Amino acid sequence: METQPRALPSALATALAFGASGAVLVLEIVALRLVGPYVGVTLQVSSSVIGVSLAAIAYGAWVGGRLADRFDPRTLLAPALILGAIGTAVTLPLVRWGGELLRGGAAPAVLMLAALAVFLPALVLSTIAPMVVKLQLGDLRQAGSVVGRLSSIGTLGAITATLVTGFIFVAAMPSSVIILSLAVLLAVAGLVLGWWLRRDGTRADVPGTPRVRASLAVIGLAGAGLGAIAPTPCDVETAYHCANVAADPARDGGRTLVLNSARHSYVDLDDPTHLEFEYVQWIGAVADVLKPAGAPVQALHLGGGGFTVPNYLRATRPGSDQLVLELDGGLVDLDQRSLGLRTGPDLRVRVGDARVGLAERPEASYDLVVGDAFGHLVVPWHLATREMADEVARVLRPDGVYAQNVIDYPPNRFIRAELATVAAAFPHVALIAPPAALAGEEGSNFVILAAHRELPLDAIRPRLSALKQPATLLSGRPLTDFIGDSRILTDDYAPVDQLLAG
Repeated sequence: METQPRALPSALATALAFGASGAVLVLEIVALRLVGPYVGVTLQVSSSVIGVSLAAIAYGAWVGGRLADRFDPRTLLAPALILGAIGTAVTLPLVRWGGELLRGGAAPAVLMLAALAVFLPALVLSTIAPMVVKLQLGDLRQAGSVVGRLSSIGTLGAITATLVTGFIFVAAMPSSVIILSLAVLLAVAGLVLGWWLRRDGTRADVPGTPRVRASLAVIGLAGAGLGAIAPTPCDVETAYHCANVAADPARDGGRTLVLNSARHSYVDLDDPTHLEFEYVQWIGAVADVLKPAGAPVQALHLGGGGFTVPNYLRATRPGSDQLVLELDGGLVDLDQRSLGLRTGPDLRVRVGDARVGLAERPEASYDLVVGDAFGHLVVPWHLATREMADEVARVLRPDGVYAQNVIDYPPNRFIRAELATVAAAFPHVALIAPPAALAGEEGSNFVILAAHRELPLDAIRPRLSALKQPATLLSGRPLTDFIGDSRILTDDYAPVDQLLAG
């Protein structure tokens, strides 16, 4: 007759169910941070990480249940924690070296990188819950209560880990520190549990020969060491970005702000009127003709980045009143430390979501609204909808101009949809883009111009013609033909990631 393994103390069973589930959710949330610099933070990336995590939980629960039926679960709990620690430790080198090979947004690369980031440790840790349940099922008449209680505890652990990681850990420490700290915590928990169970009369050390145990220890230590020295694309990891600032060897004061491995902004510390990127030159050309030269303007910037345009306006239109809505406070701090940003009464920053901040602005209060919140791999969909465009139209003065930067790739489905969306809120719309991008031959920045009254196109064209790189100013019937039958994006329907996928 088979002997039922001795149950664990209720407090220990509760702690294991709570901690194991919580650890899996910490891994899932941090995985989004780890893969973001290589494949972006899109709906597909989030879906991949969540899907891979759920798959790991499902397979782990199945494996854990099978093992619990074949072996004494008391002998498996400590090894599961230690193996989970090893799997967590090797996550960093796997993602950071694998990310360099899988860089981009292709679906297979996204799925593979998500699997490298979370699958192995999540699977191992998910074996713990069914083992704990098996140990607590001493009386089948109470099976429902036991399973329900431990399931509830596990869910509470996941919820707690989600909130604490999202609100505290990510803001307080780099992802690598979170991962390595979790690995150490799991390893210590496994060793302490193994010691306690052996003291309680259970042989609960890591199974196998001393050589196997030594090999596992070496793998864990090597994973932690490689994770600590693995290449990272970040000088600074903010709450939203992996960021670094690179000096331009060809220009003494030149600095490039790199966000999530993409060149996001260029700042000349010695000359704020120097505009390096083509799309910023286009926006500068629009700002130059908005009012007489040197006249101050009221400007609202949706997204700060490197604050290139705000600094340009400060230099070319002294006395302008500017407000920048920037989501990432850590990025503002980096700009102040490394890119010469000086805030003041004429250039204020409000840290928070651009759409929320926009809704708080008074009607008809700005001469110029610059939308530059879309990145190479990150496009906040809620800033691309008709409702967002209506809010911009509300705060723009009758003779004001809205200039919105959009990045797209052939076959240009996103820019066409965004043009249709902006045109639904403004009677006058134009587009600035390289000829090759309009022909669908290459990916590029596009700048959408919109206004309540006729745009100063005749004044803008000569300035575009004077630039080194050619740019086309599209309006009227050619613009209508370019938009075609593209659907307007709304808060209810905005498949931005799918449009960008081509």
